[in-house]
Amino acid sequence: MQGFLLLKKPKGITSFSAVSRIKRLVGERRVGHTGTLDPMATGVLPIFLGKATALCGLLLDGNKRYTAEVKLGITTDTDDITGTVLRESEVNISNDSLKAALEHFKGKIKQKPPIYSALKKDGVRFYDLARSGKTVNIPEREVEVFAIDLLSVLDENNCFTVDVSVSKGTYIRSLARDIGEYLGCGATLTALERTETCGFNIGECTDLDDLDEQNICEKIVSEENAVLNLRECRVTEKQAIRFCNGGQLSFERLHINSFAENELVRVKFGNIFLGIGSADLEKNQLNIKCIINDYKAVAE
Repeated sequence: MQGFLLLKKPKGITSFSAVSRIKRLVGERRVGHTGTLDPMATGVLPIFLGKATALCGLLLDGNKRYTAEVKLGITTDTDDITGTVLRESEVNISNDSLKAALEHFKGKIKQKPPIYSALKKDGVRFYDLARSGKTVNIPEREVEVFAIDLLSVLDENNCFTVDVSVSKGTYIRSLARDIGEYLGCGATLTALERTETCGFNIGECTDLDDLDEQNICEKIVSEENAVLNLRECRVTEKQAIRFCNGGQLSFERLHINSFAENELVRVKFGNIFLGIGSADLEKNQLNIKCIINDYKAVAE
């Protein structure tokens, strides 16, 4: 089984658990996802099967969009409502002050990831270090908030909802925490849904609970659908066989306009998606990024 599936992850399970269920349904050992969602989070989770798992890394760098609910007046160790409450504060924040705070976080910002995250230090996950009681110095990193819009103003529980678009590596839990710190009352994330990632939106997704062994094949599409944003590079049969055997392709023999340095392109022979090539301007050649279908498919 090989292909691409847009899954809507339900609340209460890990992304790993979602992948495990897909494995059982399709009987395929090689199944991967792009971009982990916390158990409390729902939303878009692209899934790759078979050789298509080689494309997983290409989608990790994509921008993402979320709908997030944040509660003011409470701080937790995980930066979301599932954690242990560290502090509770009185909230005397107007909606105008809230809107001004959100504006402060637009653009490129420095952000410290949550201690309870899958990031690693010396090969050990941060959340494992946190659970063992070890103190971890987490460095800040630059991320970008492209847009953050208030969907619902503060309610009687001091909760509000935002629609936020961010660059890769942005933690919405950290964003909620930092907004609370900026307002002086603390905050934590209470709900999160990923509504878009890498150009795919939640309306295109299938609920995990709606999938079974009979209908899942209907939802799996060609893995090429995941990378249609890349330019197409068509090759001859000889070039296709060379590419699939690990050989680079000279720019001079390719019928495509000039490349950008390290540009990724879809390499195709006829209707067959062979894989991804990476442009090497210094050597004037197209290198192999990954191979999805080999030359035998070409010969057939």
